[in-house]
Amino acid sequence: MIAFDHIAIAGETLSAARAYVEDALGVALQDGGAHDVFFTHNALLGLEAGLYLEAIAINPDAPQPDRPRWFDLDRFEGAPRLTNWICRTGDLAETLVNMPEAFGKPVALKRGDLRWQMAVPQDGILPFDNCAPALIEWQSAPHPAERLPRSGVTLRRLTVTHPQALQLKDLLRGQMQDDRISIETGPVAMQADFDTPQGPRTLGA
Repeated sequence: MIAFDHIAIAGETLSAARAYVEDALGVALQDGGAHDVFFTHNALLGLEAGLYLEAIAINPDAPQPDRPRWFDLDRFEGAPRLTNWICRTGDLAETLVNMPEAFGKPVALKRGDLRWQMAVPQDGILPFDNCAPALIEWQSAPHPAERLPRSGVTLRRLTVTHPQALQLKDLLRGQMQDDRISIETGPVAMQADFDTPQGPRTLGA
């Protein structure tokens, strides 16, 4: 089984991604840090119900990685937007046995004292045009959401649309159940709807 873990908002720069989220939701993000292997960096927002949000971008002060970056960031351009959703599992290797090879292979990662593995495709592009969830196994405690201050922001619904939505739903059926996630047929897109201290807000693709 897998469980909804967090969402990622990408930008051409971290400052742009962070400003987009802060302006849209009306709350401040917390500094995250730099990632090895893929040489990205992030800022974070703790959400209610054990979720969190990360704004992420290529770190311009880091070297070029020896493989394509995760979340398809090497091809990212344009305005900041919601690009990915991430689900956690207690056993990544076992979970991948039941997933298509295109979900990727485990990569060991760290940031500060956090340790985890994430399944990353060799080309950095997740199945269903990046609409399939990235899969993560946390190997350190506490979970990142527990380390972040409460923001009063609740993710009410994540809507993922794709022309092959039925195939994606079939793939995830039996793997997870979360009423906050809606997978619908339509053009490739994602939208996250929130309740915030300032009222309902939305982040989109």
